[in-house]
Amino acid sequence: MSASSYKTLSRPAQDEFTVQRSRFIGCASPVGSQEEAFGFIRLVREEHKDASHVCYAFIVGQNAGIMRYQDDGEPSGTAGQPIMEVLRQQGLVNCCCAVVRYFGGILLGTGGLARAYGKAASLAVSASGIALIEESLWLTVSLPYALWARLEPRLASLRLQIGQIQYAEQVSVRLLVRLEDLEQTKKAVIECSDGRAVIVPDDETAYCGWESA
Repeated sequence: MSASSYKTLSRPAQDEFTVQRSRFIGCASPVGSQEEAFGFIRLVREEHKDASHVCYAFIVGQNAGIMRYQDDGEPSGTAGQPIMEVLRQQGLVNCCCAVVRYFGGILLGTGGLARAYGKAASLAVSASGIALIEESLWLTVSLPYALWARLEPRLASLRLQIGQIQYAEQVSVRLLVRLEDLEQTKKAVIECSDGRAVIVPDDETAYCGWESA
């Protein structure tokens, strides 16, 4: 992972479990700002208006500049901190996790609560998946039809994302490539096309999501 890349959640997701009749629902989502994090928490609370507690933690900023958590009435250190610890252990940023609890009538104790909130957060993160956000570049590759038949299977072996393909006088394909894979990709295109492919990079790079290995 390069110095400019970071890990976050792939998609909004949730998972749940029940312990001692208390139901814990972990809800996780990528967020781009503190405002988005609070917006996500608000949506979770609106969906679970009758819940006993909705505790949360979020980390915003590529360098984790903003970190917030709340116990929402649970004993101090038993809810928000365990949720935050799950996010930190995974090295995640720009993400939010809220855990909903429906109290089942049996006290879990401080240790039991911390384990339950941490487990719910872990389940939510697992359901969401982790994306590696890396500096990437779009390339437009144009080449004759006969050479495209050679290049297409080669692209399947490279770590890149294939975008729009246009079939006109020639085949034109958009490729999203991580900066660290740029030269390797260009070399493969040149070799498969006998140097006849035209490669035009976009003017600017962008931070794009890649599934974390």
